[in-house]
Amino acid sequence: MLKATGAAAGAAGIGTAAIPTPTAAAGAYAHPGLLHTRTDLARMAAKVKAGAAPYTAGFAKLTANRHAQSGWTANPQATVVRGGDGQNYATLYNDIHAAYQNALRGHISGDDAHLDTAVAVLNAWSAKLTALAGNADRFLAAGLYGYQFANAAELVRDHPDFELARSQEMLSTVFASVSDDFLVRHNGAVVTNYWPNWDLANMACVLATGIFCEDKAQVARAVDYFKNGEGLGAVKKAIPVVYDDGLAEWLEAGRDQGHALLGVGLMGTFCEMAWNQGIDLYGYDDSRFFKGAQYVAKWSMGGDVPYTANTRAKGAINGWSGSETVTDAAAVDPASTRPIWAMIANHYTKRRGMSASYLTQIAAKSAPEGGGGDYGPNSGGFDQLGFGTLAFTRDKSENPSASPSPSATASASTSAPAGGSDPRPQGSATPSASPASDGNLAATGSNEAVGWTAAAGVAAVAGGVLFMRRRDRVRRESQ
Repeated sequence: MLKATGAAAGAAGIGTAAIPTPTAAAGAYAHPGLLHTRTDLARMAAKVKAGAAPYTAGFAKLTANRHAQSGWTANPQATVVRGGDGQNYATLYNDIHAAYQNALRGHISGDDAHLDTAVAVLNAWSAKLTALAGNADRFLAAGLYGYQFANAAELVRDHPDFELARSQEMLSTVFASVSDDFLVRHNGAVVTNYWPNWDLANMACVLATGIFCEDKAQVARAVDYFKNGEGLGAVKKAIPVVYDDGLAEWLEAGRDQGHALLGVGLMGTFCEMAWNQGIDLYGYDDSRFFKGAQYVAKWSMGGDVPYTANTRAKGAINGWSGSETVTDAAAVDPASTRPIWAMIANHYTKRRGMSASYLTQIAAKSAPEGGGGDYGPNSGGFDQLGFGTLAFTRDKSENPSASPSPSATASASTSAPAGGSDPRPQGSATPSASPASDGNLAATGSNEAVGWTAAAGVAAVAGGVLFMRRRDRVRRESQ
């Protein structure tokens, strides 16, 4: 079980008035059941075959991507390094995206060559990879590439040539163990040292690998962390203030746009994977994530949003310490985007029948969404698996439900113990990690400034970036 550590240990922060999660059927998980279910895959294939928009545009983005071509040859490494000397992690994320894109394309087109390619790539890595290394950024590698590998593998888990048990072992020992450790210890830092996206990446890894490996306790830890974690990735820490206008502040909007977009995408990914196992986190705490996503969507399009000043502790436990106060939302470039919006907008508007004007607008603006390789060559362009226009566009439900109803799910995850610790994910639209500070172990990370670009290249904004103003009318919620 994750334990609370760091400066914020012991601080209660979660109310009891939560939307109950659905109870699960007796023990089994639904497979495939991470970002895509069997029903989802069938819908994509049928819509593309029928020539239906916008699925065809989304599928065209997939087939045009160089990673989605059959015959991609993997380049597995025994040790993957992210951060510091000897970095080679680009090899891993390129291969994972090739496996995912080929698997998705194979399911939609019915061409076995793409499924065979995905299996070959994943098998090559599970046969060789034994460790993650580097500075603090190794936790980003664990979180981001762990959840992505699990999603690619989930799509081919029933393929006769896929080494399922070997992939489960590798995901458990190489990725999930590192992500679990981060959520408990936060690299020896005080619990608020790392921004929300660090936690969210590692939360996504723990949840995805738990489902893939059918580990109920692991899934329970991840779900509990979302609700009760002490780190900034827990939903009430990442979205600390709900305003009277129905929007809710995204904490990392005070940092920069790229990392805020990454965080929203990761939390959406977490909620979608949970939903497909019968666990409703999209609607948790009066749809708190919806309010935060609407906030970021409005802000990212250049709209005026409030921001309540906050101060977070930084540094290492029993070592270097400091604090940082943020008072305003950061500058935005309305042309900047990530392939995150279709999934979130379709959940709230099509599954639940909710009005979501900002989400609807930004999803339309970002469509058709591409994937890894369509948003630049740097790591930031590979933080999301993407292709949401193809994968998550859905018809509006005739009977919008506040509860997911998968064919199977894991009951252990619906009643997780209270009081987890908090994990944080990292972004890649701007710096890959928190910048180093005085050589502090807890603040290490690359200073790579990855400019987030549209598929066509870097977009210029006339008149410069927009600076958001703070409104005074706020309603703070008890923590």
